[in-house]
Amino acid sequence: MAFTALTRPADGVARLHVDRTQKRNSLSIAARDEMSDALDDLAVDPSVRVVIISTEGPVFSAGFDLAEVAEPDLQQELSASSDRWHTRLREFPLPLIASVQGPALAGGFDLAMMCDLRVVAESATFARPEIGWAPPIYSIVRDLVGGAAARGLSMVPATLSAQRAQELGLVTRLVADDALASANLGLATEIAAAPRPVLEQTKHTAITVARFGNTNFPW
Repeated sequence: MAFTALTRPADGVARLHVDRTQKRNSLSIAARDEMSDALDDLAVDPSVRVVIISTEGPVFSAGFDLAEVAEPDLQQELSASSDRWHTRLREFPLPLIASVQGPALAGGFDLAMMCDLRVVAESATFARPEIGWAPPIYSIVRDLVGGAAARGLSMVPATLSAQRAQELGLVTRLVADDALASANLGLATEIAAAPRPVLEQTKHTAITVARFGNTNFPW
């Protein structure tokens, strides 16, 4: 069963839409692999300059599918899928925009943070409940908010409102729920006005500096 759909809502803009509403958009192995496959294709598509990642329903994503996480026979497949998914998102060569409504939990939180920009509805909340059983990925938020705030976001099992997330610098644009789709498309269209090589170089620099710190780039 396909959990993702790819559309082209504007010139240079691709939208990768995840629909697993019956499971609160939890990110199963199949859903992650579909996302990774689609991003592999979009990375080398010369007509694409920016990608929106969105989900269906009132929950952005409840994170990884815990039924799979608890299944011993799936551990090797789960680990390989997870590693590929995280790497593909973090190293995607073009701007990624997360369109966030409702709760973004655990892996759903990470999905939003691994995108470059976040258009967030007022209904959104952010939390990392996985601290109860596994260490959250610190580096994902360290690049966005700095070390002190990242420690709090990684160690304290708090739920952030959309407004508090904006105060911390996690939100690019905060909008009313009924304006979310138009707002993320508007932002994507602004970005897509730039040439693809310029966007690729900008993203390459962002990835490199996030990974290695200031490497004396002249830009």
